[in-house]
Amino acid sequence: MEKRLILSRIQTPDGTILTSYHVHDYVTHIDKNGEKYMLDGGNEYQRHTVTKEPFKDLSVWSDSPFEEIREAFYRGGRGKSGKEELKWTKMSEMSNVWLKNCILYNEVLEQGDCYANKLYHEELGYRNSKGIFIEDVE
Repeated sequence: MEKRLILSRIQTPDGTILTSYHVHDYVTHIDKNGEKYMLDGGNEYQRHTVTKEPFKDLSVWSDSPFEEIREAFYRGGRGKSGKEELKWTKMSEMSNVWLKNCILYNEVLEQGDCYANKLYHEELGYRNSKGIFIEDVE
């Protein structure tokens, strides 16, 4: 299987962490050293600036241990009403119901074999083996 980007994240020299969560999620920071740092592409591709003072790459890839992947794979959501402010949640913090609903949603879109569904199934299996169950928040 081809190596995939799970999380695109860098740390600038002043310690600022930039994360790009989705395609065309262009984020920037002017570092204390005066240089502009940029990151773009989410987990689809990684594009960043070239600077005199290098950044530290904190990205996570699909060949990382699953314990690291489950903390690095995020899902955006706007709450149950769909009207709340967009919030990014780690897969490891999503409720079991939310994970199952994401799987069903992707299947309805005829994307049941997408990479996200593979990770959601793996997360549910991981939780089952570790006795973890996360309740849905009302």
